[in-house]
Amino acid sequence: MSTARFDRRARLLDKSDFSALFERAERSADRYFAVLARPNGLGHPRLGLAISKRSAKLAVVRNGIKRVIRESFRVRQQLLGSNDFVVLGRPGIAGTANQAYFESLEGHWRRLVKRCARS
Repeated sequence: MSTARFDRRARLLDKSDFSALFERAERSADRYFAVLARPNGLGHPRLGLAISKRSAKLAVVRNGIKRVIRESFRVRQQLLGSNDFVVLGRPGIAGTANQAYFESLEGHWRRLVKRCARS
């Protein structure tokens, strides 16, 4: 059984946190998500979500996508270093299998951790 959790300290909550990340961040994008990352100096990773109605019209679908993103982050957070991440949904991602989301996010996490380590 895993001890990985998604506590409050692992979430981006304030507008200032999001703004700082949007100003200067490493970016990775594919057909499902655009992911932004930036080192945070806190000793643990944090996650912010921005899944709009353009990504998925129905709230139940948006919430399902967010659930998948949080689960992927929770499982991988030990390897994500001390970085902040914001996941943005791309238009029209509704109706895709959850496995495709997990595979997409796995690639983003790997790419962005390498890029943030260099900067």
